[in-house]
Amino acid sequence: MKYNIRGQHILVTDALRDYVEKKLSRLEKYFEEPITSETNVTMSVTKGKHVIEVMIPLSNAMLRAEEKSEDMYASIDLVVDKLERQIRKHKTKINNRYRKESGIRTLFKEDGAAARVLEEEEDYELVKTKRFMLKPMDVEEAILQMNMVGHNFFMFANAATKEVNVVYKRSDGRYGLIEAD
Repeated sequence: MKYNIRGQHILVTDALRDYVEKKLSRLEKYFEEPITSETNVTMSVTKGKHVIEVMIPLSNAMLRAEEKSEDMYASIDLVVDKLERQIRKHKTKINNRYRKESGIRTLFKEDGAAARVLEEEEDYELVKTKRFMLKPMDVEEAILQMNMVGHNFFMFANAATKEVNVVYKRSDGRYGLIEAD
C-alpha cells in the first residue's frame, strides 16, 4: 500500500507515520491482490480530540473510517479495527457482485466460514420511502431547513446549479455539502 499521511493542526512525526503504516498494513491480508491506489490518512486535533480519517479507494468501492479519542495512537487502533469490521462485513457481498458483474476472481480473499455467517447476517430491509417536491434554494437556506426539521441531512434543489444536493451536519458541528459529479 502507498500512503498519503498528512496532519491538520498536528505535526506528523516519524513515529506516528510508522505506527499508521504498520497498523494499516494489517489490512493487506484481506485483499487478493495488493492495493495499488494511494491510501489517504488525515490526522487532526479538534477540541482536544485526536481524530484520524482513512480513505482507501478500491476499484468500484471506497473504504472510509474516522475515529476520535483522547490519544492519537488509540484513534489509529480504533480506525483500523473499524476498517477491518467493514471489510469483513462487506467482503461476501462485494465478492459476489464482482463475480457476477465483471467475472474477476474476487476483490477480497475468501474465508468460507466467515462468508457463510456474513451471507446470513446481510439483510437490508427498506422500511420507509418518502417523496417530496424539491424546492430550489441556496445552501444556507437548506441548512436552516435541515435544522428546523431536526434532521442531520437535507436534500434540496440547489438554486445556483439547478442540481440536487445534500447538506449534512458533521460530527464536529460544522456542515458539509454533497454534489453530484
